[in-house]
Amino acid sequence: MQAKETLFADLVQGRAQQFQVPLYQRTYSWKEKQLRQLWTDILEQAELLEFGEKASTHFLGSVVLAPSPQNEATFPRWLVVDGQQRLTTLSLALAAIRDHVADAQPGEAERIDEEYLINKRKSGSDHFRLLPTQADQRQFAAHIRGPLAEQSLGGSVAAAYSFFRRKLVEAADPAAPQDVFRIEQAITARLTLVAVTAERGDNVHRIFESLNNTGLKLSQADLLRNYLFMKLRTRGKQVYETYWLPLQDSLSNDELEQLMWLQLVLDGDDRVRRQDLYAAQQQRFERGEVNEAEIEAYIRELNRRSSLFRRLLHPEEEPDPAVRAHLHRLDSWQAQVTYPVLMMLLDRRERGDLNSADTARAMSYIESFLVRRMMCRVPTNNLNRIFQAAPEQLPQNVSVADGLHQLLSAENRFWPDDDELREKVRTAPFYQYGRWHQRKMVLQRLEESYEHPEPVDFEVAQLTIEHVMPQAPGDEWLRMLSEDATLGESAEDLHSRLQHTLGNLTLTAVNSELSNRPFERKQNLLQGSHLEMNRRIAATERWGAKEIRARADDVADRAITLWPAPLHGVGRAERNRDWHLAHQVLAMLPHGTWTSYGDLAAFIGSGAQAVGNHLANTPAIINAYRVLTSEGKVSDGFRWTPQDVGGDVRARLTADGVRFTIHGAADPAQRLTADELASLVAGVDDDQADGEGSAQRTAESQGEETRADRFFRQLAADDSAETVETVRALFAHWENLGGWIGHGTGHVTTSAFLMLGEAGAPGRGIWPMTLYPGGGRGGTAEVVFQYLTAREPFAERTLREELLGRLNELDGIDIPKGKLELRPNFRLSLLEKDSNRELIAETLTWFRDRWENRDTS
Repeated sequence: MQAKETLFADLVQGRAQQFQVPLYQRTYSWKEKQLRQLWTDILEQAELLEFGEKASTHFLGSVVLAPSPQNEATFPRWLVVDGQQRLTTLSLALAAIRDHVADAQPGEAERIDEEYLINKRKSGSDHFRLLPTQADQRQFAAHIRGPLAEQSLGGSVAAAYSFFRRKLVEAADPAAPQDVFRIEQAITARLTLVAVTAERGDNVHRIFESLNNTGLKLSQADLLRNYLFMKLRTRGKQVYETYWLPLQDSLSNDELEQLMWLQLVLDGDDRVRRQDLYAAQQQRFERGEVNEAEIEAYIRELNRRSSLFRRLLHPEEEPDPAVRAHLHRLDSWQAQVTYPVLMMLLDRRERGDLNSADTARAMSYIESFLVRRMMCRVPTNNLNRIFQAAPEQLPQNVSVADGLHQLLSAENRFWPDDDELREKVRTAPFYQYGRWHQRKMVLQRLEESYEHPEPVDFEVAQLTIEHVMPQAPGDEWLRMLSEDATLGESAEDLHSRLQHTLGNLTLTAVNSELSNRPFERKQNLLQGSHLEMNRRIAATERWGAKEIRARADDVADRAITLWPAPLHGVGRAERNRDWHLAHQVLAMLPHGTWTSYGDLAAFIGSGAQAVGNHLANTPAIINAYRVLTSEGKVSDGFRWTPQDVGGDVRARLTADGVRFTIHGAADPAQRLTADELASLVAGVDDDQADGEGSAQRTAESQGEETRADRFFRQLAADDSAETVETVRALFAHWENLGGWIGHGTGHVTTSAFLMLGEAGAPGRGIWPMTLYPGGGRGGTAEVVFQYLTAREPFAERTLREELLGRLNELDGIDIPKGKLELRPNFRLSLLEKDSNRELIAETLTWFRDRWENRDTS
């Protein structure tokens, strides 16, 4: 047996060879969680390459190889005893890079193919440098050899390839573009493997078992502590009792590790990664003859800074009210990414370099930088680099606060100016971007700006974000919107564009029925609100497009006052970012789905005509041909750009799994709405992934009305008594199965979750569907396939497909497979049929059984 460290390029490059995954190996099974972690590691290595760093490659794991029985002297074949998941994933990532550059740089695509993926002069199965286990071979071959139209739907291989395709589109973000060939280099030359090569007769399974024995790893803080006190041979006990023990008592091990990393950053090492903390600090001490006095000074400084760090974790410990308010808001924002700069500011203040007023002013720039970027939908993927580098990049010829303002205003920081902020408040779907607590904080600050003489106690008030014009408008709302619609735009299109904009959103703690009732019915309820923003909405005579835009302008004025602007001359690339977001979501369209120009326009906050012009004139947009008219037809103005492959559009759509009606229109059930497009981008980490983070047992009450009572009252408002009783019976059946009913916190429209698992334990439960009152259009059951992709055992696609098949047996339900990663819904009124009630009960029993029999090892 031989073991050596190697790189992916060194392992697979060179002469023709093949790595064969044996039949007894499990199929390819990496999920989004593993893929996201690998992608983070790849981008980190690409960034190190960009700045010329040669150390700190990333160790990916081991690969155990043994000679294949089919081995030939002129064509080596190896059995992959361990490591097939890594090799398959890296091969799919390189195939995605090849296809990403194929149109613009076909020579580079061919090079990637020949260096890593194929044996050019071999045919049949020998053509592939990696040959997965038999169950994966057809789909893997489709991605390596193509054409992609021959891919079978679904499966982990297709999901991994699609993940890398969309991440490469995302990596072209104009705010922080990543060079695709640097990403390739990171994969092939920065991810290290230990290759264990067995000889014939070696017990490769024993090798596999020994490599997979795991133990409890020491943290970076543990390693560094042990190193430090090994060096303190004479003063260790005194230093430990005086400085280290209080430090250890005041911070958790994870917090201590974070403080140690921050100290390295503040001391000038602005490129160090937290996982490299121990090695980086050890290297600093080893550069010269370190003595005990220097070690003690380091620990003493760590102890001093710990009280400053605690103020970031516990803002109430900050004595100055203005600084404390900013720390509270940044803590609510969950802005840990800003810790290097916040620590620098508190450190400089303690040293006397700036006062509390300037510290608060500097923090206002940080808050504005984060808030304006979120409101204008600037991606967050470069924030780590910006804030980690800031302490070293701060200009020296101006005050700290002015220097930070200047630094964050640089063109490549993308801090939106007043004009961009005003435009996005008017047009961008605010409700679909950022995290829920960030959106809520923005609305809370806007409410505070009215300076009400009796301000709301936001710590106590249970406020939620609600739509004034409802998400499911009734006929009266649509009639009013039709008065405001422009030529060629329907009331539904106008509603889709405006519903999620900031001008239509408010905070409320109203416990009464608002739902989607006409605006006149809402006015009295909003007028009685203690929130100034709601009273101002209630004072408006109607609530249509003109009123929503007028409120948006007022909100924009307040936002511009609350959150200071960057210095004049900041670079603006917001339109490029909007189009980049459109390209990103199109690359994520699941097999068997399409969307419309209006849906895509509403998703990015644009107009349908502008979307059509952009798609028609921009080459190499993945899935551009899957954007159709609202009727499901190919637009009369559609044309391929000269750089695109082209072909018959309907044939391409059919190959992509899009069905057509007898009238030649794409199946409307396969259409993705603007909300569903937003769900694609949000992914399984969406805010509601744990039952809205607040699902509680039905018995919990709020005032005199329980959430369960509110749910059924809202359901009965526009559904038949038979539907309501059917839902009650459904809940009783679920509870008899051992489940429980959780309810969301929404007051305008509540929700009910069919939960399994421990009540009130986020992340530990599972639910197959969420039920919503209809708000004028009938209640719905939302099947949460998207969340199930991250929950065992339904992370396995085959089980989700079986759930889909069982639901589609119900009369009136036809959910397309293309929505197997989304949250499709059906009308609760369908459950009035006896046969449907029996089938849904059987389906829920099957779901419970699959969950209870899951493998928890």
